[in-house]
Amino acid sequence: MSHFVLEIGTEELPARFLPSLEKELHARFCSLFDETGLTYEQITSDCTPRRSVLHVRGLLAATPVREEIVLGPAVRAAYDAEGKPTKAALGFARGQGVDSASLFTQETPKGEYVAARKTVGGQSASSIIAEAAPGIIASLPFAKRMHWESSHFLFARPLRWLLALMDGDIVPFSVAGIESGRMTTGHRIHGRGPFAVACADDFDEVLAEKCGVVLSAAGRERLITEGGDKLAAALGGRILWKDSLLEEVRGLCERPVPILGDFDPSFLELPAEVLLTSMETHQKSFGVASSDGKLLPHFLTVANLESLEPELVKKGWERVLRARLEDARFYWNTDMKASFDVWQEKLDHVIFLGPLGSMGDKCRRLSALCEWLVRQPGIAHAVNVSPVSAAIAGRAAKADLVSQMVGEFDTLQGIMGGIYGHKMGLDAAAADAIAEQYLPAGPDTPVPATALGAILSMADKADTLAGCFGLGNIPTGAADPFALRRCALGIARIMIERGFRLSVGELFAKAQSLYSKDIRWKLEKADSLAKLEEFFAARVRNLFLAKGSDTLLVEAVLNAGFQDVWAATKRLAALEAESKRPGFADNAQTFKRVANILRKQGAEATGAYSRSLLKEAPELALADALERMGEQFESLWAQDRFDELLVLMEGVRPLVDDFFNGVMVMDEDPAVRKNRLDLLQSLLSRMGRLADFSALQM
Repeated sequence: MSHFVLEIGTEELPARFLPSLEKELHARFCSLFDETGLTYEQITSDCTPRRSVLHVRGLLAATPVREEIVLGPAVRAAYDAEGKPTKAALGFARGQGVDSASLFTQETPKGEYVAARKTVGGQSASSIIAEAAPGIIASLPFAKRMHWESSHFLFARPLRWLLALMDGDIVPFSVAGIESGRMTTGHRIHGRGPFAVACADDFDEVLAEKCGVVLSAAGRERLITEGGDKLAAALGGRILWKDSLLEEVRGLCERPVPILGDFDPSFLELPAEVLLTSMETHQKSFGVASSDGKLLPHFLTVANLESLEPELVKKGWERVLRARLEDARFYWNTDMKASFDVWQEKLDHVIFLGPLGSMGDKCRRLSALCEWLVRQPGIAHAVNVSPVSAAIAGRAAKADLVSQMVGEFDTLQGIMGGIYGHKMGLDAAAADAIAEQYLPAGPDTPVPATALGAILSMADKADTLAGCFGLGNIPTGAADPFALRRCALGIARIMIERGFRLSVGELFAKAQSLYSKDIRWKLEKADSLAKLEEFFAARVRNLFLAKGSDTLLVEAVLNAGFQDVWAATKRLAALEAESKRPGFADNAQTFKRVANILRKQGAEATGAYSRSLLKEAPELALADALERMGEQFESLWAQDRFDELLVLMEGVRPLVDDFFNGVMVMDEDPAVRKNRLDLLQSLLSRMGRLADFSALQM
């Protein structure tokens, strides 16, 4: 077994490129080895800003050797009357690299054919890698590429060296004019090099000892967190670690050295969100808090070297951060001299989206939509929100967009609106809602914690969806410039997690109705709403599937109705539980048969059957059962007791089977036939509210 190591040396790569680069490098070499039959014990990939490294340990030295029998032309075409090989046989032998005398006859179901035994495999791992590596490296995907040499080879950053060793031997190939070898380059300060690597087993040691590089992302992160925690603990504080920033910082260095800096305590008068944004966004630094969660006048940053004058480095970081904080204090003081009334007037001069008017127009729509939402029965029962507070929240929702602070730190939009709202005496519930209006920001972020925040978030997203769909700005493929998928997903999650009972169709229709009648829509209003509801249903489907639900069960539930998203979630949970019970497949098959018959034959079935036309015992028994269960079904449905409804339907299934076994549904008498279809429709009108059983394949 062999050990192969590949190192791709580059100019500094952006930190955001590294995680995907590690995965792609690993996946592409795994595919290569799987396709060629080369087995291995372990493949690992690691990236730093200046290198991408792949280790393959326990690699088979060559592909397995095996013998194959290859069929050639038919015997009658391979030999002439005298038994001598024809051109067909000679050509076949030549193509297989064997002597014509070694050909033999092989019996097949189609007759006799000449065949050759051919030995395949035995190709060395080195030759396979040497042939494939240039193509793999060239095809590595990046968000942005550049070229820097005459062949116009494209890569994220210029290539500087290639190391490729199979045990102690170089695997020869070239990329962008750079030949592979055994030389590596280290940290620019702590081990520039170049250094020769004798064999693949020595690579990690050379990189760590001579090059001064910490190769693994986990190792760099450990140095940062352990060092940072130790520095903060000495001051009685703790680092406010942020996972996304930590991932970025570890991707900016090859030899991380945590540094704890200080800033003037007077800056603590600024909101914590402002201080942390200044540190994190511009300085890639972390805040420090006391045990009670209050910010301390310190910050943690990470250098990419061990300085001979650490205090000088520390002062440099402090000087830059101080300038940022001085700017933030100026923005804060300027904003505090303004008011929401002034900002709301300015919003009339800020465009929302092309023909959809200004941000001021949007806020007036949000005000009306929020007030409408809190009055809806399916929401009002779950919240205690004043319509006045709702109207204020909508009207002031976007005011902070014209503030100085958000102009500099756009990630604080909404957050600053909430802070300014409390400082300037805005309705407290409205201020809290404004701070949460952009939640959830993604599938893993929380929904708003306050009821009014959830309502404002839904209103904002519904307004954007209705407007964009009306203009024909509908996401296609990977293109979603207005983040409409995120909007739809956010509404669905809020409805589910907050227990809001509201028809999404009514929500979108109300949002659409609040737009000015002067807007020139590209789609008819009804067509726009239909496409929007279809789009929303697809997002709900993806949400359910992402949680691990079975595709067929999801389809069955959503086909039965998705307007009440919360109820759809509960129906899905009940159906999933029912699907695990014995006999579910039989029940589903029976009800699927009902649905299929009515789809094909029951176009005029209303469910209003006549008992006087029921003659056979099975149909009378089924009618009796449906009438007995009618009131109980409606009671359970009103209480959202979907699991009990499925059990109730399970009890009816044997009678449905008896009906199919004992009655000819498609009777020759049209009146009898329609009556029997109406009887089945009466069953389906209840059963179909739970799930579309025709979507299940049992």
